[in-house]
Amino acid sequence: MNMDPPPPSDAPPGSAAAARARVRELLLIAGVSLDSVIAADALLVTSELVTNAIRHGDGVIAFRADITGDVLRLSIADANPCPPAARTGTVDHPGGYGWPLIQRLAVHVDCSTRADGKTITTALRLS
Repeated sequence: MNMDPPPPSDAPPGSAAAARARVRELLLIAGVSLDSVIAADALLVTSELVTNAIRHGDGVIAFRADITGDVLRLSIADANPCPPAARTGTVDHPGGYGWPLIQRLAVHVDCSTRADGKTITTALRLS
């Protein structure tokens, strides 16, 4: 039986599921129904951002989610300085839908690059 303590709440999530759990908790505290389209969109954007950081950015190095008023802000940093780019999936390399989806669902998307990585920050309306 593994008796390791859970990671601190400010530690970067190791998976999209762990990030969604944090955002789900925030949504509940803010009174957002988890059965709503708003919650589904917020959890989908969370999944896409974290999955992309893991798959294309050498892992999540920082994660922040907070709610101010009716806006959920997500900030995910990774170690790859290349900004995300939309691409079209092929039979050999399916996918390519995540980045355009994030841009469509969020009311604000910002990508700040540094020599040692990037941070993507989004804002999603909760009303």
